[in-house]
Amino acid sequence: MVVLTKPTIEHFPIINCKAPSFFNDIPVIDLSKPDSKNLIVKACEEFGFFKVINHDVPIEFISKLESEAIKFFSSPLSEKLKTGPADPFGYGNKKIGRNGDIGWVEYILLSTNSEFNYLKFASILGVNPENIRAAVNDYVSAVKKMSCEILEMLTEGLKIHPKNVFSKLLMDEKSDSVFRLNHYPPCPEIEEFNGKNMIGFGEHTDPQIISVLRSNNTSGLQILLKNGHWISVPPDQSSFFFNVGDSLQVMTNGRFKSVKHRVLANSVKSRLSMIYFGGPPLTEKIAPLPSLIEGKDSLYKEFTWFEYKKSAYKSRLADNRLVLFEKNLQ
Repeated sequence: MVVLTKPTIEHFPIINCKAPSFFNDIPVIDLSKPDSKNLIVKACEEFGFFKVINHDVPIEFISKLESEAIKFFSSPLSEKLKTGPADPFGYGNKKIGRNGDIGWVEYILLSTNSEFNYLKFASILGVNPENIRAAVNDYVSAVKKMSCEILEMLTEGLKIHPKNVFSKLLMDEKSDSVFRLNHYPPCPEIEEFNGKNMIGFGEHTDPQIISVLRSNNTSGLQILLKNGHWISVPPDQSSFFFNVGDSLQVMTNGRFKSVKHRVLANSVKSRLSMIYFGGPPLTEKIAPLPSLIEGKDSLYKEFTWFEYKKSAYKSRLADNRLVLFEKNLQ
C-alpha cells in the first residue's frame, strides 16, 4: 500500500457528500455504430462528457502502462521525489498547481512532445526508464489517434469544414499536449469524518481542447450536471471517458460545454488514472469558428493558447478561467 506523507488529515479539503449513487445516463458512444458522430455532438452539448466503447486502443498498451505506473507509485516516497518536483513536468504529491490547491493524490506529469528526462526514473528500484518511456509513447500515440478521430467526427456532426479543423491542432508537431498519471492511495481515515468525503482532486475544468481519461476499476470521478448536482461516474477500466475542454467551448462559441469534474478519495481501494490532454500549439489563436457564429454574437475574445495557459496557471482549480476572456455583450 502506498501512503502519502501528510501534515494532518484535516489539512485536506473535506466536503459533505452522500454515499455516491452512480449516474447511469452518461452518454455511451459506440464507435462501431454509424450514428456515432451525431450522438457525440449531442453529448458535448448536454454534458460535455461521454464514454467511448469499441475503440481501437490495444488493451496491451493500457495494461503495460498501468503495470509500469503501479511499479513507480509503489516505490518509497523518498525515491519518487527524485523524479520531481513537478515544474511543471515530473513527480508531485498533494500540491496541485502553484496556488495552494491540495488533494489526496500523487502524480507524474509529462509533455507528449519535448523530451522528459526519463533517466530520473533509473534511481527507483524495479523501475526501468526505457520501459516507462515506451509504455507512455505507445499509449499516448494510440489515444491521440483516437482523439483525432473523435474530433473529426465532431466536425462532421457539426457540418463544418475542413474536417480537421480541431484535430490538426493535436497533430501539429508543436502541439502543447500533456499526459498525466494520477494515483489516489486508499485513505482509511476518511471514515473518521462521519459520512463526509475527502477530495482527491478538486473541482475544475480542463483548459485544453479535449481530455481523454482511462482509470482502473475504482470509483471516485464525479461530474457536475447543469442542474448543479454532482453525480458519480461508474468506473469502467476498458473504456475511455472524454471531457470537452475550455478551448473547445470557445471554438464552438459555447455550444459545447467544458464540464466541471472532481475526484473523491476512496477509503479502501487505490485509484489509478491516465489522462491525455490534447492541446494546441502555444501560438495558436483560439476563437469561435466563423461557421459557428453566423448570425450570432461571438461570446469570446480571441486569445492565444499561451495567453490562456498563462492565465490558467495563475488561477485556483475551481476558478472560472474563461470569464476573463468573455465579451461583454450587454
